[in-house]
Amino acid sequence: MQKIRIERTAHPKQKPADIEHLGFGRYFTDHMFLMDYEEGKGWHDPRIVPYGPLSLDPAAMCLHYGQEVFEGMKAYRTPEGKVVLFRPDKNMARLNLSNERLCIPQVDEELAVQAVKELVQLDQDWIPDAKDTALYIRPFIISVDPHLGVHPAAHLLFIIILSPVGAYYPEGLNPVKIYVERNYVRAVRGGMGFVKTAGNYAASLKAQDEAEKQGYTQVLWLDGVERKYIEEVGTMNVFFQLGDEVVTPELQGSILGGITRMSCIEMLRSWGYRVTERRVSLEEVVQGAESGLLKEAFGTGTAAVISPIGELKVDDKHLVINGGEIGPVAHRLYNTLTDIQNGRIADPFGWVVPVDK
Repeated sequence: MQKIRIERTAHPKQKPADIEHLGFGRYFTDHMFLMDYEEGKGWHDPRIVPYGPLSLDPAAMCLHYGQEVFEGMKAYRTPEGKVVLFRPDKNMARLNLSNERLCIPQVDEELAVQAVKELVQLDQDWIPDAKDTALYIRPFIISVDPHLGVHPAAHLLFIIILSPVGAYYPEGLNPVKIYVERNYVRAVRGGMGFVKTAGNYAASLKAQDEAEKQGYTQVLWLDGVERKYIEEVGTMNVFFQLGDEVVTPELQGSILGGITRMSCIEMLRSWGYRVTERRVSLEEVVQGAESGLLKEAFGTGTAAVISPIGELKVDDKHLVINGGEIGPVAHRLYNTLTDIQNGRIADPFGWVVPVDK
């Protein structure tokens, strides 16, 4: 494995003073990781350097053709003061899945995890200690060839940056209101909905803007062909408790295979819940809400962890779920998952990884 060179900053930044109101993605730490790719040479020169602007040619291909992938992870500090990560190997495996779809050369997953560990260890003083806070980790890869022409790049840059964060949604753990999108399509099978790439999020902006204008926090997307099956919320996978069954849309190539989604499925099954990954129609959920079969709904993701859904707007219907309150399943998942991540309880699954190894 290549050795990571470290250049420490001579000018440390002022850390945010108001830890209780960090928001999400507004502040960035003192250092960042960089590694170059050159065709014929491969990935090389892994290094940690002071955080700062990148020098890109105006013709850099990432700016014109969107050859870019990214990941989202978090680091936490335990009550004993140890710094830990949550399933980082899964994130780097997913990064390579995205790389394959975007014609980006595979990265050494072990080196990528090591880069995260060394960067987090260097900037660990930035990990906030207030409730529901963490150090967000954003690995991403961009094509940097200065060329106007649609083809895979021969030169790329792998970057990791860190950001101390609070709750992703302003509601925190209070239930969010979700707008069901009927007019726009985010992804279809055979496209790029199953990978983390900028274009998927750009495709969601119009609907997100419409939802916010109507007072809704996020958009629930339907499948792009029949427009009848639920896929995911813009930044989260989604779960519904219908009777004694917890259901979540199956991975068919148009939604993201979330690490938190995977963890929740494993955790729920370990508790004895019947969890099913299958196609879930919007009509099934609407009927469940109207008949009382729908007990609760929630989203899962690295940024928000668990986000209860208190209301769905479906056309002219406003479906209130569980009286607009967080349900017991979502609450138990949130408490257990965050307790494991923050080292407040034992990790029976082997998901937590210390950064000092």
